[in-house]
Amino acid sequence: MPFNFKKEYRDQYNAKTMPSVVEIPPANYITVRGKGDPNAAGGSYQQALSVLYTVAYTLKMSWKTDYRIEGFYPYVVPPLEGFWWQPGRDDIDYGAKAEFCWISAIRLPDFIRKADLAWAAEQAQRRKKLDCSQAEFLTVSEGLCVQVMHIGSYDDEPATLAYMSAWLAEHGYREDFSACRLHHEIYLSDPRKTAPEKRRTILRHPIALLSSAAIQP
Repeated sequence: MPFNFKKEYRDQYNAKTMPSVVEIPPANYITVRGKGDPNAAGGSYQQALSVLYTVAYTLKMSWKTDYRIEGFYPYVVPPLEGFWWQPGRDDIDYGAKAEFCWISAIRLPDFIRKADLAWAAEQAQRRKKLDCSQAEFLTVSEGLCVQVMHIGSYDDEPATLAYMSAWLAEHGYREDFSACRLHHEIYLSDPRKTAPEKRRTILRHPIALLSSAAIQP
């Protein structure tokens, strides 16, 4: 059976509607960076998704080519993820989507190296006539985090985030954002096929302890 991230790493991809504290180890991603409203038709965010999926599936199907990736084994392409922020803010203003900065991401198996990603980007660009020059190999170290399952429209996320923040305060934690530790979303539903009120999205925030009395992960 192909390796499936959602099954192998259930603590990272199977959150509940009650917040939970998790320790997230470093992980490698294909990423594309950008800014602006993700809903803009034909905008940079939509273009980034095209690049991510094209490169991701080029890597997944590399075994059918003459290129050999050391340690390769079959795997399921993981769900789309995103890291989001707005300059000068610790929170997110969902009414100001034009101010979003984002890193769209798809996780990579550990055997994928930077050279493999460079090969896949070149292959995808040549075969699909798609500019993949912005595809980047990125290692993200999140560490101690809180996460919760949000069910519903993306625009309704503020209520879930407020609930998660209140839960943190009650349990002796605080949010701990930095340039490297960002608001993180994992999209378990395809928005093209799932009604907004049924979409499942994991919301994850970096945290730090307020006191030694906090619940340990």
